[in-house]
Amino acid sequence: MNRLLADAFIQDLRTWAATRDESALARALRSPCSGVPHDVAAAYATVATRVGPLLDAIGRERLALPAEARDAVMRFARRVASVEPESDVVGLFELHVGDAPPEPTADAPFELARAVTPDERSGVRSRQTHFSASALNAYAECARKWFYRYVCSAVEDPGSSASTYGTAFHAALEDFHAEFPHPEASQEREMRMRLEGDVNRAFERYRGEFDTAVEVELQRRRAQRTAVRYVDWLVAEARRAPFTVIGREIPANLDLDGFAFIGFIDRLDRDDRTGAVSIFDYKTGSIAANAAEYRDKVREFRDFQLPFYYWARTAQGDRVTRLALIPLKDALLDVQPVSLEVVAVAAPERLRADAANGTIAVADLERARARMIEICRDLTSGALQQFPVAKDPAACTYCAYKRACVDKPHDEREKFGR
Repeated sequence: MNRLLADAFIQDLRTWAATRDESALARALRSPCSGVPHDVAAAYATVATRVGPLLDAIGRERLALPAEARDAVMRFARRVASVEPESDVVGLFELHVGDAPPEPTADAPFELARAVTPDERSGVRSRQTHFSASALNAYAECARKWFYRYVCSAVEDPGSSASTYGTAFHAALEDFHAEFPHPEASQEREMRMRLEGDVNRAFERYRGEFDTAVEVELQRRRAQRTAVRYVDWLVAEARRAPFTVIGREIPANLDLDGFAFIGFIDRLDRDDRTGAVSIFDYKTGSIAANAAEYRDKVREFRDFQLPFYYWARTAQGDRVTRLALIPLKDALLDVQPVSLEVVAVAAPERLRADAANGTIAVADLERARARMIEICRDLTSGALQQFPVAKDPAACTYCAYKRACVDKPHDEREKFGR
């Protein structure tokens, strides 16, 4: 075991034992010293940002895992539970730590290392045993980004105020719909008061993830203005067609031709009159401007999230008839979901090209599923040797690997900015 890795692992566990710092515990879980597979550790670290303390998420088995991976996670949790600031972490985790390299001295002779024969070039194989729509979307957007993130783990993305805003808003809506699973127009006043309180509590919970107190307050006020428009939309929807929220942050686990997929569905509704199920995904970032644009992204295999959720819920026996993105980014605009009705056969589109509502054929979703399986086969084949960069410079805007990527596409907007 590398001494530097072991020292970092020990320090993170002792920090957690002394301060209960969840970020330190998440780093320890993702360390090779934890004994937990890398992708499983990353998945649980992500889950914890949504559902609460990491050990609670593990104890409740929020992810469906193969027996071997589950045992590794549970073993890590049991050991962590007994860690104290001065504990013998090396013995507790049975670490085999090598000696630290000797410090060089000024009088030591300088010796050149022997040249070694380079390894024979071979393909790259994914280290993941589980896949997610996010991973496939990253590969579809930029294969190089996928390589940096999921193979190299080159840089740990610390996130941003925008991502923390999204996490806090998701948490507020999850709490809100626990109280109001069946929104009604007669409850409008109560819903507004409840969501205002849920937003305040959620942003207080994630206060430490923002850089400054000013940023917390600005983002909280933005969320409060957006929440007003969200309730406006809920009331209108309840009047148009009564519904019940039957799921919030539901684990979506699916096996496709031997490849395991994991994810979480933000919201699941059932129409009170027809029993049809709608899948909603909250979006606090940029999304497709209209239904036609989003349908094209699915058809062109540039977005796999809602197709994955569709097949996950269909496998559970639901009759899913609608897939929708709920935009929560702009507090100045009404909440108008970008919605696709799932139909057996796609009829010629007669709606305006910029309409928020459209249709998508089951055949399109089946092609997306087939492409998901095909990508997983490629990523696990060990035959991939090159990972081309995205052609669209927009893919680089928020990429954590932008500085390291010498082949990134040139953004014409920056031609006079050097």
